[in-house]
This record gives sequence, structure tokens and C-alpha cells, in this order.
Amino acid sequence: MEMEKDFDEWNKLKKKTNDENPRYYKVQEIWWCRFGINIGTEQDGRGDNFLRPALILCGFGHGACLVVPLTTSTREHPLRVSVGVVNGRAARANISQMRVIDTRRLVEKIGLLQRETFAHIRKSIRDLF
Repeated sequence: MEMEKDFDEWNKLKKKTNDENPRYYKVQEIWWCRFGINIGTEQDGRGDNFLRPALILCGFGHGACLVVPLTTSTREHPLRVSVGVVNGRAARANISQMRVIDTRRLVEKIGLLQRETFAHIRKSIRDLF
């Protein structure tokens, strides 16, 4: 059974997020990101701030970037690539959920992914196409 999604609370926070300034980021960084509440199987954020860790794959200037959300799910799948330990938990890049976001969704930098792991994730993405 699917949990009830609180779109109204997310919309309140989304309005506040819209009023914030863009964030400065670098490719290969991992950030807490306000993913919010989404539709169906789209990756949601969690907690009061609707957060989920995200890896920055590519930048599009100061206002937008391509990210891939991270998950702690242990389910094996070719589109879930291990990134190691993030914030004390084993994490995987959920490649099927990558998307462009406005940098105002970025809340706090968690860390920087190792170069070799980042290259492996980018290769996995290229292999999709």
C-alpha cells in the first residue's frame, strides 16, 4: 500500500526555496537536495525538508545542474551504481532518476565523490545511450 503524500507541505517549502539564491557547486560533489514530493515512482525527498542526497553530474551555469539522486536501497539493478558510503550509509546512484534541477534545491554539500567512482557512474550513463 502506498503512503499518503503531503503535496501541500511540499508546496509551502517549494515556494520558500524559489525565493532563495542559486547555489555554487562543483561537478562530482554530493549535496543534500530538496527533491520534494513527486508523482508515482519518481524519487521523493524525505523528512520535513524533503531531502535526498544527490550527485552533481554536469553543470549548466550557476542556476541549473544535472543530478542523480542517491538511494540506500540494496536492491541490485544495472541502473543503481554503488558510490560507496555517504553520510555513514552505503549508497547507490539511481541513474534511472537523473534530472536537471535548479540549484536553489541544493541545501548543503555532503562531500566529493572519488574520481574513479565518478568516472564509473558517467560510463554507466553513457552505456545507456
